[in-house]
Amino acid sequence: MGRLYQFSDIHFGGELADAAFAAGAFARADPPDLILVTGDLTLNGRVGEFQAARAWLDGLPKPCLAMPGNHDTPYLNLPLRALVPFRRYARLIGPAFGEVWEGADAAVRTFNSARGAQPRLDWSKGAVDLEQARLIARELVEAKDRLRIVACHHPLVEAIGAPVTGGVRRGEAAAGIFASGKVDLILSGHVHNPFAVPLAVGDGCTYGIGAGTLSQRLRGTPASFNQVTWDAEAVTVTAMGWTGSRFEPWRTWGLPRRR
Repeated sequence: MGRLYQFSDIHFGGELADAAFAAGAFARADPPDLILVTGDLTLNGRVGEFQAARAWLDGLPKPCLAMPGNHDTPYLNLPLRALVPFRRYARLIGPAFGEVWEGADAAVRTFNSARGAQPRLDWSKGAVDLEQARLIARELVEAKDRLRIVACHHPLVEAIGAPVTGGVRRGEAAAGIFASGKVDLILSGHVHNPFAVPLAVGDGCTYGIGAGTLSQRLRGTPASFNQVTWDAEAVTVTAMGWTGSRFEPWRTWGLPRRR
């Protein structure tokens, strides 16, 4: 059995302050086994925004793994964004290209799906290094009966009805690699709306899970974060929605685990 919280898209510089700090208080009052922050900690990748994000992260229970999103590059400084997109993130937040967590009941790998520059007009879209995906899948084979979790910023497969797209280069191929490796959960952010769906690859027991936002950039759903719990039979994902004064369960998904 286990439990994690997934926060995403806080966008310091444009955060929904009451919700962001209430989410931190929620975590401190009832610490989970792990916290994952799936990118876009800042709005424009400014130093002051990163400093605010760092202070917020420092107040969360540990262990806590964070990863960058497309907004965590110097968004308005095109030379820095193209040449050294994650230097500020690495200096002020932490590792930009992947972290590892091993628990008694789960194993987690994170990777960076954001890019500073790409050979296409919209640099906000994601991309995956398939060699890294294969390495992660091989590593997670060693997790045996534990829950196998991968996390990045962009959803690898587009969420139906989402207000924006991840546009991830090689995303479907990466999802196929993870499904073949019996990865259970692929956690992401970016679209600002929570979801939990089986991916149409493999045995149907690899699930894409998306977290909402704790920013002012709402897209038709409440500010929220995900609480993910699991046992030997199933994974339960609860989007905890902000009412304006507290977090309450907003929507829940039950996901059977593979046998």
